[in-house]
Amino acid sequence: MKIIRHLDSQNAIRLAGSSDGKHYFRLEGSLLGPHALTQEPADIRKLLAPLEPVQTLCVGLNYKKHADEIKLRYPEFPVLFAKVGRTVQNPGDPVILPRHLPCDEVDYECELAVVIGRECKNATKENALSFVAGYTCGNDISARDWQTRKERSGSQWCRCKSFDTFSPLGPCLVTPDEIPDPGTLGIKTILNGEVMQDSNTSDMVFSVAEIIAFFSAGLTLMPGTVILTGTPAGVGMARTPPVWLRPGDTLTVEIEKIGALTNPVEMGS
Repeated sequence: MKIIRHLDSQNAIRLAGSSDGKHYFRLEGSLLGPHALTQEPADIRKLLAPLEPVQTLCVGLNYKKHADEIKLRYPEFPVLFAKVGRTVQNPGDPVILPRHLPCDEVDYECELAVVIGRECKNATKENALSFVAGYTCGNDISARDWQTRKERSGSQWCRCKSFDTFSPLGPCLVTPDEIPDPGTLGIKTILNGEVMQDSNTSDMVFSVAEIIAFFSAGLTLMPGTVILTGTPAGVGMARTPPVWLRPGDTLTVEIEKIGALTNPVEMGS
């Protein structure tokens, strides 16, 4: 099933589900708990991100060709960092470029987002996928001038990844029965109609199961945790000349079996 979170005509937040990805019906219950699909057509006024994560954990350098393009060695262990604050953005709503700090090098990163559905600690590679509630599209927007310049970043990635709206998610949550193998999905970024990233999750250094097992080792992943699993080759910073996001741009992340997540880009006020 594909599950969406949305506002209805009364401005109430609702859930809806679809077995074909076209016709959505009201879903009773909770996203991560018991729920049941009704026969009542969904009253969809505005699409929202599939959830508000309890935390967003991310993996860096997790595609081989991406590591190659920025001339870094493949990591020995998954590179863990976190996005904090109000980073989540809805499908169709804008990515806001910061203007109260010098921030001129903002980049796109299409990513497969994994949603943890139940409390997870010390998972193994063999049972890790049993903790997954579903998958969605993510865009790990990154301010490279606050990532690569050590005098700004302090050699960490938290600031560059955590500006408001820097984590678009959506358009739906796809349950694991529709994606039994998350390691075989086509993934791409389209910027203003031009394909910038075009890859497959088979290029990952660490699989989804390996990431969950590593992240949960001695660390409890609570239900509602979102894991962004890394981005493939083709990012703006690796291009000659570099491609940075500008007001008026339109970004789309497409992932096979999930759909398309589209966001405009605007300058902050």
